[in-house]
Amino acid sequence: MTKTVVVLGGAYAGLSVAHRLLKYTKPHVKDLKVILVSKNSHFFWNLASVRAIVPGVLKEDQYTLPIEQGFAKYPAGSFEFIVGTAEGIDLTDKTVKISTGGGERTLDYDHLVLATGTRGVDDAVPWKANGTYEEVSAVMSRIQGKVKTAKHIVVAGAGATGCEVAAELAFEYGRDKEVVLLSGSAEVMDGDALSSNVAGELKKLGVKTRGSSRVDSARELPDGRTEVLLSNGDKIVTDVYLPTMGMAPNTEYVPEELLTDRKFVDIDELYRAKGTKDVWAAGDIVWKPRGSFVLSDKQTTNEQAAGVAKNIDLVLKDKAPVPVKTLPMDVLMVATGRSRGAGRLGSVKVFSIMVYMIKGKTLGTQSLPGYVDGSAF
Repeated sequence: MTKTVVVLGGAYAGLSVAHRLLKYTKPHVKDLKVILVSKNSHFFWNLASVRAIVPGVLKEDQYTLPIEQGFAKYPAGSFEFIVGTAEGIDLTDKTVKISTGGGERTLDYDHLVLATGTRGVDDAVPWKANGTYEEVSAVMSRIQGKVKTAKHIVVAGAGATGCEVAAELAFEYGRDKEVVLLSGSAEVMDGDALSSNVAGELKKLGVKTRGSSRVDSARELPDGRTEVLLSNGDKIVTDVYLPTMGMAPNTEYVPEELLTDRKFVDIDELYRAKGTKDVWAAGDIVWKPRGSFVLSDKQTTNEQAAGVAKNIDLVLKDKAPVPVKTLPMDVLMVATGRSRGAGRLGSVKVFSIMVYMIKGKTLGTQSLPGYVDGSAF
């Protein structure tokens, strides 16, 4: 009898789980079938989105590639790719309701993997693949066009994403464009141990940072510019407004009993949804150990996905699953343009050149093909 594993989400965790099951479990579990469901027909390397908004720096195929072609090498009938959106899960009947361009489908599963990640709260910026390939490409193209002609750019939110966006823009354009970074906190990075290091790097690049400047609202003006209203009443008119604040979990389809109070999937040490035996989760959707826009999170997600795939493999072989181990410390790296950066391993700070070599040089884009075709796993 066919054993069906449905994987929801075509990003880092979802691709990793799907490929690992087909590469390492399928040869031993002959009746295994993997169904991968993704809203986007392409895998979007969102780590590079902070650089991709700068016109001419990256080609599209350096940060996004079609998913389905990467699975063509597996045996016929062992894999199915569906471009669609999960609408609901029936834990009793073990089914998932999917909305596709061709209508609604109901998928039966033996094991279900939740890997739909998080989304930016503002669809107008491309830090996450919030929509279809066509929608994400349109957003990227629009922002590239606005950045190209802008003289003044406001980046709101001074977490890792905002600092990287501001740094990429300032690195590329120098003094030709004024880049303003708004930090809701008094310091960038919300006072993290790296705060002063990142602030220093941004200053060298010419980024104008404003602390304690929380955005209250923003509205587009008739001339195409944006008026940004701060909580203190100040107003800033800019050619391009790039908000980086806020991420929300893509869990609207998940039964309430499987979620935390913050709407992330509540998991045990096996990365199984608490209270279930056949529902697993990995990636930003679990926000563990924490979610942030750093290269180390890709590694953490990969370790989570590897653990989930291993545990499904064990269960399919009538063996007991094991606890999933991830990075033993909190790692944070912030690329500040294409030559430097700031980072730490736990409480130990690392040299700027190390951050550049590990993250800033390519933002991991060299790994994109391997994620799509499975050779990275």
